Amino acid sequence: MTASPAIAHQRAQGEIILAVEKTGLSRMREGGAAKVRFPHGGNEAILINTGGGLAGGDDFTFDIRAGAGAALTVTTQAAERVYRALGPPATVAVRLVAEAGATLRWLPQESILYDGAALSRRIEADLAEDATLLAVESIILGRAAMGETVAHASLGDRWRIRRNGRLIFADDLAFTGAPPVSKATLGAARAFATVVLVSSEAEALLDPVRALLNENSAASAWSGKLVARLCARDGFDLRKVLIPVLSRLAAPAVLPKVWSL
Repeated sequence: MTASPAIAHQRAQGEIILAVEKTGLSRMREGGAAKVRFPHGGNEAILINTGGGLAGGDDFTFDIRAGAGAALTVTTQAAERVYRALGPPATVAVRLVAEAGATLRWLPQESILYDGAALSRRIEADLAEDATLLAVESIILGRAAMGETVAHASLGDRWRIRRNGRLIFADDLAFTGAPPVSKATLGAARAFATVVLVSSEAEALLDPVRALLNENSAASAWSGKLVARLCARDGFDLRKVLIPVLSRLAAPAVLPKVWSL
C-alpha cells in the first residue's frame, strides 16, 4: 500500500511598494492579495488583504517610504485575522523608510490570532536624523465577545529601528505554545500592543502618555524615542487605551477614520 501524497495547500502572497514625496505619491506597486487605497489623497494609505486573512505559509511584504519633508500615514482596512497553521507560519515583512524631515506613521489595526495560529513578523525601519516615526503593532489572542480562546499559538515579532544607519531600537517578542500567563508576562491579558515613537518630542510626551495608560501598561522614553507596552483583558479594553495613546502621539494629525469604525 503506497502512502498518500502530501496535500499541497494553497498559499497567498502579497506585496506593496509605496513611496510618497512632499508633492504627493511617487511610486505605488501592488502584488498578489495586497492592495492599497488612498481615500483622502496621497498622505493616508489603507492596506487591504483581499485574501481575507493570513494562514500558515502565506507571505506578505510591505516597503513603505516617506521622502524628504513628506508625511504619510499607513493603516489597514480592518483587523488582520491569523488562522490556524497547517505547516509553516504566515510571514509578514515590513520595511519603513523616512527621509530628512519626513513623518511616517505605521498604524495597522490589530492582528487577531486564532487557536493554532502561527505568525512571524519583521519590522525594519531606517530613519534620517530628523525624521519622525510612529509605529504600532497589536495582538488579540481570540475574540472574547465570540467566546474564542487560544490554547496554542506561535508568534514572533522582531523590530529593528535605525537612525542614520545606527541601531537605536531592537525588540524581539516571541512565544510558542500556550500564551504566557505569569505575572511577568501577560497574566490574564489577552490583548497587547507595542507602540514606538521616534521623535525630538518623544521625551516631552512621556508624562502625557503615562496619564492615559491602564494599570497593566507602561511607557518609557529616552534618547529621542518613546516605547509603550499596553496590555488589556480583551481587544475592546485594549482599544480604550491604545486609541487615546496613538491620538496623543500622532497630534496634530488625527487617526485614520477606519480606527473608529
